[in-house]
Amino acid sequence: MLDTLVAVAPTPSQREVVDADGETLEVSGDASPAVLVFKTSADPYVGRLSYLRVMTGTVKADSHLWNSDKSSDERLGTIYRQRGKDQEPVEALAAGDIGVVAKLSDTRTGNTLATKDKPVELPTMIFPEPVYSMAVRPAANAAVDKLGPSLQRLVEEDPGLRLRRDASTSETILEGLGDAHLDVAVGRLLQKFNIEVELSLPRVPYRETVGRTSSADYTHKKQTGGHGQYARVAIEIKPLSRGSGLQFNSKVVGGSVPREFIPAVQKGVMETAREGVVAGYELTDCEVTLFDGKHHPVDSSEMAFKLAASQALREAVAEAHGVLLEPVMTIRVRGPEGNAGDIVGDLNTKRARIHGIVPDGGLSVVEADVPLAEVQRYASDLRSLTQGRGLFELQFDRYEEVPGNVAQRVIDASKEEEAATR
Repeated sequence: MLDTLVAVAPTPSQREVVDADGETLEVSGDASPAVLVFKTSADPYVGRLSYLRVMTGTVKADSHLWNSDKSSDERLGTIYRQRGKDQEPVEALAAGDIGVVAKLSDTRTGNTLATKDKPVELPTMIFPEPVYSMAVRPAANAAVDKLGPSLQRLVEEDPGLRLRRDASTSETILEGLGDAHLDVAVGRLLQKFNIEVELSLPRVPYRETVGRTSSADYTHKKQTGGHGQYARVAIEIKPLSRGSGLQFNSKVVGGSVPREFIPAVQKGVMETAREGVVAGYELTDCEVTLFDGKHHPVDSSEMAFKLAASQALREAVAEAHGVLLEPVMTIRVRGPEGNAGDIVGDLNTKRARIHGIVPDGGLSVVEADVPLAEVQRYASDLRSLTQGRGLFELQFDRYEEVPGNVAQRVIDASKEEEAATR
């Protein structure tokens, strides 16, 4: 056992240390320091703890080092040596030593600390890309303000986790390597920060568009005591190519809609487009043109034109056969050759289009396009298909029209959700 220990964990002076460019570094206490931050821990009381391995040189307490990856200065306060659960302050760490420092401002796991004169970069640590996502929300409203900072600390602690805010669905998304990975993260969140959360499948960021050109002419008219409300808006909507977004133009002539009210028309169109018309998803890839209208010298207002534009857009989309678009992903699945048929068969049940199967040293790589809605739990599905020996990569590619039967299910579910929240 001792011989094995010497072979796999020799003294630092007997090990070769290379930088990110493959250049050999001198391992000596007198050399310029090169320190690898190999772990980050979130302490609810102390804050961020950075675990260091001194690869060469000497690091002293109350000194400054240069973060070579972030090009920033870091001050090291007290340096500790970990003794089980206890931390023992030390004056310095020499080559080969492992220590802990608190509250480094910019340094994260995998960063190199050196000197500004010799900003050595050690080989970077490569972490797997997340393949599993869940929407996270606090179980109690009282924890809303604490949730974001606490999740951010967890992500700093575990580089395999990712945290993002989906602007289109207004959800906080936690990404990891699988359901077990996220379950462990949620457990740590409760243990360290006393925050209980609920996980659910993220909402698929569908989009809406139109299938043909149409127009609508809507008059908003309301008479009450005093001034009333009056605005007439006539618009045309036509489809554009994928990725064009939503465009608004005005071709009004002759002052039928006064210039000062055109921004209100645009605002009404844009706000309604963001809310969605068909199923509550953002309207995109179409052009809306204001071509006519009418105003009243007393009763017209910005609000009246905004409301008229909103209703005109709804009628135009309905006339133009509004359709749903769904995100389509490129997927690469790597698994044992014996499971290639099972992988392809499973993907076919998920509306995938298979591009090919490539052998790779006893493994098979299946490449395909697949709707995001069909692979939100694919990490679990692939684990079952390959007994845990499969891996996959998922990347957004484009938006495509949702098949009619699937689109109707999405629309019905959206209406049920909207009715439940009223």
